[in-house]
Formats: sequence, structure tokens, C-alpha cells
Amino acid sequence: MSRYVSSIAKLISKLGSLPGIGHKTAQRLAFHILNMDPAAARALAEAIIEAKERVHLCARCCDLTDREVCEICSDESRDHTKICVVESPSDVIAMERTREYRGLYHVLHGAISPMENIGPEDIHLRDLLQRLQSSPEVDEIILANNATVEGEATANYIARLVRPSGINCSRIAHGIPFGSSLEYADEVTLGRAIEGRTLLL
Repeated sequence: MSRYVSSIAKLISKLGSLPGIGHKTAQRLAFHILNMDPAAARALAEAIIEAKERVHLCARCCDLTDREVCEICSDESRDHTKICVVESPSDVIAMERTREYRGLYHVLHGAISPMENIGPEDIHLRDLLQRLQSSPEVDEIILANNATVEGEATANYIARLVRPSGINCSRIAHGIPFGSSLEYADEVTLGRAIEGRTLLL
């Protein structure tokens, strides 16, 4: 039986359900929130609600945005001939930090994983193919999937689908350790990886 009153126990439970948050961290966060100024706590709650209500997928690249089309897709100064394919919105942020890449993105929101019953239809792969059909200016797809078994399999699958169209498919160089995620890579490593990308034959 929990020694906390039900409201505190519920808050700890909800915080603990977040990825990367263990029970002790959830307790610390809960008590920090309870010690916050009421106005600050209310602002935090409202920010969460506003984000859930306003944020959705970009109609073009499937990144998170509060507009119909995100800022990157709308930016005419970007190189619209290149699309960098990543697994998650956090990967877009990681790539942007390098300041080495000025093309567009496409966010898959996952990777093909038969072990977890995630197939090509469960990620935003169809959106990518439809986008390529309506974007004749695209001449290169840069596959920046995570350096995992699932990421490699997804990158190879996309390359096989895209190759008949004549669009070049490149894979970012593996300055990124196998098994790691883009969001944890530093700017220099990511910058070198994008510069050292190779064509998939």
C-alpha cells in the first residue's frame, strides 16, 4: 500500500510512465511540481495541454508542427532537391544542430521491426513515396536512420523502393556508433556523418 495520498501517488505514477523516468525520478519530479508556485504549476499544465491540442504532423514531412506545413518545408532558402529521412522528430533537431545540412526532411516515426510487429505500413513510408511522386525536383534521398538492426533494415528497404525512380539514395557515414540513436550524437559526429554519406548501390 502506498504511503502517499492518492493524488500524489497518481502524479508519481503518471510521471513514471514517461520514457526514461524511473520511480525515484518520478518522485522527485512530483514533489518539485508540488513545491512550485501555483501559477507556475498551472502554466506547466497548460503548456502540456496546448501542445497536445495544437501540435500535429506536417502535411509534407510528417515532422511535428503547429502549422499546416512546418517551417523547414516552407523555407524557400532550403535545398528542395534533397530529403533526409529520419526516424523521429528529435532526429530532425539533432541534424539541424550540425548546421551542415540545408535540405528537407521526412520523419518516419519508427523503423521496420518484425520482432515488434512493425511493418512498412506502420511507419510514414507511404507518405514519403507519395511525396517523391509529386516532387520531381528531388534528386537525392539521404537515409539517416538510426544505426541499429531495425534502422539498417528500414534504410535498405527504402533504397530498394526508391532506386527504380532514378533518385539517388545515400546513407549517412557511420561515424555514429552502431546501436545508438541520432539524438544522443554530438554535433561534430553528426556533421561528419552527413558529409561522409555514401551512395547505396
